[in-house]
Amino acid sequence: MKNLYYYLSALLFLVFLTACKTTAPTQKSSDITGKTWKLTELNGQPIKLKNPKNNPYFKLNTEGMRYEGHAGCNGFGGTFEIKPDMMRIKFNQGMSTMMACEDLETEQLFTKAVLAADNYSVNGSTLTLNKARMAPLAKFVLQP
Repeated sequence: MKNLYYYLSALLFLVFLTACKTTAPTQKSSDITGKTWKLTELNGQPIKLKNPKNNPYFKLNTEGMRYEGHAGCNGFGGTFEIKPDMMRIKFNQGMSTMMACEDLETEQLFTKAVLAADNYSVNGSTLTLNKARMAPLAKFVLQP
């Protein structure tokens, strides 16, 4: 009988220790906020820029839930909504500068893809913006 009490006490103690264990919050590798994402593909095709220095990119800032970036030669930005657990995202129409540039067609396709996206996926350092279950709208690589 004494052994039974001993084993039950030990089991209860282990359950208590397990329940009290705390873990530090970890940042998910699928967290896309606070990072700079550089465009590599649009509508399944690698981007072709006349001026490679003007590669489009964007960044999501959780403070104020704002996005900002460079569409090729014009800056752009606005607000966004994100549900990381469901990998859903919505970019709201924002503002953009209006300078003429060599890669205007790529810039227009880029901003159109960003605004049309409703979900995303992350595979390592690659981010893909998608609309419903269609082919990816745009692919990006994480900038160091």
